[in-house]
Amino acid sequence: MEEELRSHLVTCANAYAAAAVLSLTTVGGRAANDWRFFDRVAAGAGFTVSKYDEVVGWFSANWPAETAWPADVPRPEVAAAPPPPGEAAA
Repeated sequence: MEEELRSHLVTCANAYAAAAVLSLTTVGGRAANDWRFFDRVAAGAGFTVSKYDEVVGWFSANWPAETAWPADVPRPEVAAAPPPPGEAAA
């Protein structure tokens, strides 16, 4: 299971980096607050389930609209933003 999740992280990172024309270190800084995160994950370092959820959630919320989400990676639902103060929810 860990190898499957590792593959999901690396797949999302590579696809996002290519679509956004960014380095993996830049993507790591944005998605995981750790510029070396994807290098370590690709090399076999461990990560927590909550970190996986955080990073894949970031990708889902920030995925370029013109780029297809990787077919082999389950995409989490993006939570709707709360309405601005003083406005009722729809």
